[in-house]
Amino acid sequence: MKRIYSVLVENRSGVLSKVAGLFWRRGFNIESLAVGETEDPNVSHMIIVSSGDGRVLEQIEKQLNKKIDVIKVKTFDESESVSRELMLVKLRYTRSTRKDIIETCQLMDATIIDLSEGMMTIQICDTPERVASFLRMLKSFRIVEITRTGTLALTRCADTVS
Repeated sequence: MKRIYSVLVENRSGVLSKVAGLFWRRGFNIESLAVGETEDPNVSHMIIVSSGDGRVLEQIEKQLNKKIDVIKVKTFDESESVSRELMLVKLRYTRSTRKDIIETCQLMDATIIDLSEGMMTIQICDTPERVASFLRMLKSFRIVEITRTGTLALTRCADTVS
């Protein structure tokens, strides 16, 4: 079972290390982690994706809530959220593969953001599943480098309480 943890924390040095240490000490796996400052410069927003059985996922939430630097923890399933991931992929291309790469990008709503003779960088921002699908489609080409943000998520607007 996969769970998304939306964690508001104090924006100061060492907080990320403490949260990561919590997962490490208890043997919990972090599948994805994204952290950024919120509209309040004193608060950061962590989106942590982890999986396990119900007991493990409940334990993660309880342990996060015990941390002094943690302001608020919300958990939700992927179905209750709008999730996105950003991926940049650098590819080598030839005259014969260029058209296929462009067609794949058009099919998946990806964008070529940098281009030189024989090399291109592609950007895709979509659901984690579609990003993974796009990456599988590119495996037949010469991938040079990949970087991904990890999952970013917010609860759906209909589920948000003011």
